[in-house]
Amino acid sequence: MAQQVQGKTAIVTGAGSGINLEFARLLLQNGANVVFADLSLRPEAEDLVKQYPSKAVFKKTDVTSWTDLNEMFTTAVSKFGGVDIACPGAGVFEPPWSSFWHPPGSSQSSDDPLGGRYKLLDINLTHPIRVTQLAISHFLAASPPSSPSNPKSIVHIASIAGETVGIGYPLYHVSKHGVQALVRSLESLDESHGIRVTCVMPGVVKTPLWTDHPEKLKLVKQEGEDADHWVTPEEVAQVMLACVKDDRIDESIRGGTANGSASGGGIAIKGGSCLEVLAGYVRDVPLLNNVGPYASGEPGATVQGGKKLLDEIYGVLKPGWGKY
Repeated sequence: MAQQVQGKTAIVTGAGSGINLEFARLLLQNGANVVFADLSLRPEAEDLVKQYPSKAVFKKTDVTSWTDLNEMFTTAVSKFGGVDIACPGAGVFEPPWSSFWHPPGSSQSSDDPLGGRYKLLDINLTHPIRVTQLAISHFLAASPPSSPSNPKSIVHIASIAGETVGIGYPLYHVSKHGVQALVRSLESLDESHGIRVTCVMPGVVKTPLWTDHPEKLKLVKQEGEDADHWVTPEEVAQVMLACVKDDRIDESIRGGTANGSASGGGIAIKGGSCLEVLAGYVRDVPLLNNVGPYASGEPGATVQGGKKLLDEIYGVLKPGWGKY
């Protein structure tokens, strides 16, 4: 069930930058209160919080800490009286310090070889799972509790990496496949309890996940007529907002018809919806018989430097790799 945004309260992790910052901006512009949950805020996020002194609050949050995740909900309740929308959007794109190709104990990894966990999975998968549990708990305990007549929303950020696989970033693919599976598994909560759980699956988005990391940015061809296309954070955030407040994505956002959509009628949004977002294009991704993000030929799904990464990986796969 869709819900009105005006006067509602949202928690957005990772709101200090990128897609989550733009989603927080749209929520504020539409009259919502927003808890910015992040380790820190980039200057543009700080400016946005200052623009809405009574409706925006920053809560320093390490999303790998379950204590911090619980406290951001406590902040939302104490500051705004409750929680109506949750977006566990914080994520990382397989950085060297937690990467399959830099195993625990190697010089670039900060994952403890005896620690029993990967930081990337804590951020990209465990954190969305835990926030979803906390949000459902708060929604059910509200007065009145969530129901089809009192709907609530949880919006996740997966990726087209959740539709594909690749040797370059195995842990990232694992995490985004997991987020998509979580969303689809909770589809029926929409009808049973008025809790709509959805996700967006963006292509290559121009955010600090790319632009602040030269090792990733080198994969992107940025100049020339055949330059790779970026998806913008604003495009993704518009679809996320639609996941909260709309029952369909209209033509102005959708950009085209595709598998799972009705020509001229937009794309239906419901619990379990996983919406692929490319440059100027949105597609409903089915659970089965998915054609993948490349079939449409729309820009924003690929980068041209993938072979460089493949050569690097094969170059280090020699006897002794993975020892510490």
